[in-house]
Amino acid sequence: MVARRDSAVGEQGVGGGKKTAKAAGKAPVEKRTSAKKATKETAPVRKAAAVKKVAAVKKATVAPKKAAGAVKKASAIKTVAAKPPRNESQTALVRRARRINRELAEVFPYAHPELDFENPFQLILATVLSAQTTDLRVNQTTPALFAKYPTPEDLAAANPEEVEEILRPTGFFRAKTKSVIGLSKALVENFGGEVPGRLDDLVTLPGVGRKTAFVVLGNAFGRPGITVDTHFMRLVRRWQWTDETDPEKIEAAVSALFPKSDWTDLSHHVIWHGRRICHARKPACGACPIAPLCPAYGEGETDPEKARKLLKYEKGGFPGQRLNPPQAYLDAGGKAAPPLGATG
Repeated sequence: MVARRDSAVGEQGVGGGKKTAKAAGKAPVEKRTSAKKATKETAPVRKAAAVKKVAAVKKATVAPKKAAGAVKKASAIKTVAAKPPRNESQTALVRRARRINRELAEVFPYAHPELDFENPFQLILATVLSAQTTDLRVNQTTPALFAKYPTPEDLAAANPEEVEEILRPTGFFRAKTKSVIGLSKALVENFGGEVPGRLDDLVTLPGVGRKTAFVVLGNAFGRPGITVDTHFMRLVRRWQWTDETDPEKIEAAVSALFPKSDWTDLSHHVIWHGRRICHARKPACGACPIAPLCPAYGEGETDPEKARKLLKYEKGGFPGQRLNPPQAYLDAGGKAAPPLGATG
């Protein structure tokens, strides 16, 4: 903007000088000199503006190519170094993060995916259905779905209205019906009726994003991945492992703090802690086993007695979310959730 204004001033000076000379019959020396000086001073500005314009055009030409490359390799997340909070060094951050994970592993040695499933197909369906509802409601609903449609071929050929009636308790049942039937058709048409074990393939399925894909890969195929759900996002920011808000950037930042072999269990530990102790609105700080390591200590209830009353699921003496939890969970004092419609 400055270059254009300088240029305009120079052009007016030249024009004004010529008109005055004609009228008087004599060219004023001072104005002519001023005009020449303005023209010389303006030239570099014009040149600089032209260079900037060319550079901008080149940049605009390159940008779409980079974007296209990113779309083609959507599954490849580059791990980046997390930004240490306050004055904490990167090394100190890694040590604190890993210690938190070790402490949580002792608190939740029985941590597991809180969806009932017996095979990859059941797990991917349950995970898709868990959007906008609780794992408990999904677990109470899927037994009827799995019994009537045990394979992708069965669900692909299902009557949508019948599926909608089964999925009604999960909410958004019409959209979810469309997703699970579409997903089943894609499995039959593109993968021979089998759930693929590759991230690139999983994210091509209707209703399946990175979060769902990593749940399936980590818990059905034993392939490490970080599941960034709402609990995970909230806690890693609260612990100042990262200040990112985008799920993929959070995944990249946190994965850089841990060896790949820890990723799946880390996800379970963080999510379980978020559901049972470190709640969104009122964390049970006074009953938190990692309070000395948490920069956000004090955001919630710090009184031990009052904090214990905030604990949920087995930590509060209540049932969990699975109707058929692993034996390790039951051995640790956890209680199975009741089936849909059960009373008492």
